[in-house]
Amino acid sequence: MGKIETNLKEYREERGLTQKDLAEQVGVRRETIVHLEKNKYNPSLELALEIARIFEVPVESLFRLKEEPKKS
Repeated sequence: MGKIETNLKEYREERGLTQKDLAEQVGVRRETIVHLEKNKYNPSLELALEIARIFEVPVESLFRLKEEPKKS
C-alpha cells in the first residue's frame, strides 16, 4: 500500500481556516493537521471522512494514494 498524499492545505486556506480552526472542528490537535498537510501522517478513515464532510467534498478530493514506481 502506498503513502497517502493530500491537498488539505489548499482546501483549508481557500476556506480561510487556520490549522487550529480545522483541528478544533474535527477534534484533534493542531499538530495532527500539520502532519497531515506535510504527508507525514495517514489519517484514520473516520478522520478523513470528518474532514471531507467539513469541506463538503468527497474524500478522494482531499486524500489520494501516492503513485509508487513499479518494480521490474
